[in-house]
Amino acid sequence: MDYNDEQNKQQDQQQQQSNDKNIDNQSEFQGRPYEHNQTEKGPGLTKPSKQQRPKRPKSSHPLISGLVGGLISAVIVAALFLTNIIPTGNINQDTSSSETNSSTNDQQEAAPTISNTVSSDDADVASDIDEVSKAVVGVINKQQTSAWEPSQDAGSGSGIIYKKKDGKAYVVTNNHVVNGASEVDVALDEKEKMKAKVLGTDELTDLAVLQIDGSKIDTVAKLGKSADLTVGDTVIAIGNPLGMEFSGSVTKGIISGLERNIAVDTNGDNQPDWSTEVIQTDAAINPGNSGGALVNKDGEVVGINSMKIAQQAVEGIGFAIPMDSAKPIMEELEASGKIDRPFIGISTAALDEVPPQYQENIQLPKNVKNGMVVANVEPSSPADEAGLKQFDVITKIDGKEIDSILDLRKYMYSETKVGDTVKLEVYQNGKPKTMEITLTKRKDQ
Repeated sequence: MDYNDEQNKQQDQQQQQSNDKNIDNQSEFQGRPYEHNQTEKGPGLTKPSKQQRPKRPKSSHPLISGLVGGLISAVIVAALFLTNIIPTGNINQDTSSSETNSSTNDQQEAAPTISNTVSSDDADVASDIDEVSKAVVGVINKQQTSAWEPSQDAGSGSGIIYKKKDGKAYVVTNNHVVNGASEVDVALDEKEKMKAKVLGTDELTDLAVLQIDGSKIDTVAKLGKSADLTVGDTVIAIGNPLGMEFSGSVTKGIISGLERNIAVDTNGDNQPDWSTEVIQTDAAINPGNSGGALVNKDGEVVGINSMKIAQQAVEGIGFAIPMDSAKPIMEELEASGKIDRPFIGISTAALDEVPPQYQENIQLPKNVKNGMVVANVEPSSPADEAGLKQFDVITKIDGKEIDSILDLRKYMYSETKVGDTVKLEVYQNGKPKTMEITLTKRKDQ
C-alpha cells in the first residue's frame, strides 16, 4: 500500500466516523437517546443498531470504491426527491410548524383541566344560593342587666325565614340563641332590624320560632327533606359568623355522617340528659352560625346548624338538626308555643351519682348494679299518685333497662305520648315492685 492509498483509507474512515456522528446527533435531536439493538428513525432515514450494522465490503481499490459509492448515493438521493420522500420545502420551517402543532395540541389537551375547576354541581348551587341567603337573617339576643337600663345586645346567631302568612313572617332558630333574652331583634342586614316575638321554644330539640312583620320580607326559604341526604352529598352552610359584620357568609362542605346521636346537657348540671339526632358536616360552622341554614345542591334547607366540636385538635366536625325532625317541632311551636311531652314528675340520679351521705338510704340486692335513684317526687304528679318515693330505684320501663336519665327520657319522648300508661320496675325498700303510671303533660304547660 503506497502513500496515496493510505491517505484515501484515512479519508474514508474519517468520512464514515462523520456519518456515524451525524446519525447519532439526529437520534438525539429526535428526543430520545440512542439505544443498542433498536432501530431509530429520523425524517427520511433509518439507522440500524451497531449490532445490526452490515460490514463494509472490502474493495480491491479504495478510490474506485469511493467513486462507485458516490454515484450510488447520488442516484438514491435523486430518487427520494422525485418521489417526495424528502420534501423540497424549508426544513427549518417544517420543524417550526411541527413544534407549533405540538404546542397547540398540548394546549387543547390542557384546556379541559382548566375548565373543570368549576363543576356543574357548583353552578347549580350558585344559582340558588343567592335566593337562600336572603332568607337567612341575624337573630340578636338582648338582655336587661338593670331595671334602670334598656336591654343591651348579649349575643347573636342566625335564623331562617321559612314562612310568610297574613302579613307575618316566621323565623326558626336555635333555642340557645334566644335563651334568657328580654327582647329579640331580627336583622335583615347590617342596617335593617325589627322587633321579633318569640312564639315558642323547646329546650330538648334546641329550637325556637319567632314572628316578625312580613311587609319587608320578599324571600322565604324552601324546606327540603333530610331523609334524602346521603353521606358525601355537597352542602352549603349559610349564617352570620361572629355577628352581622359577616352576615350571609357561605361555607361549603359535604355530609360527613347521618343519624348521629349527641348527648347534651339541658339543665346545666354537667350531665347529659338528652340525646339529639343530628347531621354531621365538615362545612365550617362558627359562633354566630347557630340557627342558620344547611342547604343542599338544589337550594333546599335540609338542616338547621346548631353546634360544633370546639377542640383545638378537631377540625371540620359540625352538626345540624335534620329538617325532618325540626318541622313538626316548628309547627307545634308556631301553633301552641310549646311541646307537649309525657310527664312522670320525678328527678333522678344514677346510682354512682348519689352523694355518699345518702347512699345508706338506698336498699338494693347485691346483684342489682344499675338503675336510676329517685331524688324527688313532685306532689300530685303521676309518679306521686302511683306511689313512687324518694330513694326508690327504677331499673326498667316497659321491660327496657334504664341506666340513666337519658335512657328514661329517650324512651318516654320517642316511644310514648300523653295519656299512655307505662310499667316501671322498681326496688322500694329493697323489694321489687311493678308500678303502672299514666303519663300526663305538665300542669304549667
